[in-house]
Amino acid sequence: MTDRPQSLERGRTPGIRRWWVYQRERFPLVGHGLLIAAFSFSALSFSMLLRGRIPLPAALPVLVSFTTAFLFFLQLRIADEFKDFEEDSRYRPYRPVPRGLVTLRELGMVGLLAAVVQLGLAMWLRVEMVALLAAAWAYLFLMSKEFFIPEWLKAHPIPYMISHMVIIPLVDLYATACDWLVAGEDPPRGLIWFLVVSYFNGLVIEIGRKVRGPKEEEEGVNTYSALWGRRNAVLAWLASLLTTAVCAFAAAWQIDFLLPVSALLVVLLLAAAICAASFLLRPEAKRAKRIETLSGLWTILMYLSLGGVPLLARAWFGGGG
Repeated sequence: MTDRPQSLERGRTPGIRRWWVYQRERFPLVGHGLLIAAFSFSALSFSMLLRGRIPLPAALPVLVSFTTAFLFFLQLRIADEFKDFEEDSRYRPYRPVPRGLVTLRELGMVGLLAAVVQLGLAMWLRVEMVALLAAAWAYLFLMSKEFFIPEWLKAHPIPYMISHMVIIPLVDLYATACDWLVAGEDPPRGLIWFLVVSYFNGLVIEIGRKVRGPKEEEEGVNTYSALWGRRNAVLAWLASLLTTAVCAFAAAWQIDFLLPVSALLVVLLLAAAICAASFLLRPEAKRAKRIETLSGLWTILMYLSLGGVPLLARAWFGGGG
């Protein structure tokens, strides 16, 4: 397939089918949707808990929070397709855009349509939301241009990673604003801890998906196991987990849900240590995949334990931490 002309697969694959294949390979709707649903609902819930608002959120803020966040992550994927096109064409011609399944122009139109939907939802919910939306768009634009220093960033993977992760708390801030800004209030005290958790969760996901065994490394693919060595990459992943856990303790303290979160973190950290040791002993593909899978599970459970679960528990049962 990689030797075909770029337009051939596109011509032979029906329109809807092309996009179905694309999402399966590059932006799985179910997997991403579950993570983003946990992310957006828990961000909204955490803000409500800080403000002492126990009733469940209204449908419109939940819809706006989830849809806008989902479209932001889709736009991130599209921006990466543009940014990485030359490298993908050279080293990864099997990917959908280099092999001609979809075009950059088509993806650009999808990204613009997503922005129109985001803008419409922001104005529907509360017009002041547009300012936060614009801030996230501006940062996304800078990311797509590699902050106008692409060669330097490419040569320095740590600044590259930490600068790109800033978009996560920006999207998170927008999701929380679907509560506090719509209520006409300032960001509640303690919100910063949830934003910091989201930042380090981004690092957990980013490092976890780029730890590979020696047989899975590809030329031109800058995995952290290739850049730093397997041991250092795994240690960096564990350090991100531990840092996230410390911030999660602080966030859980703000909403009086420390004991349940602590119990969950102990279990997850133990599982992470086992996965890390297993991979270092035998760096096989399936063991590297466990690190990636656990990174996603960690992130979903972390968000739910800090927002969705405590809000639902208190709304339904009047429970505390």
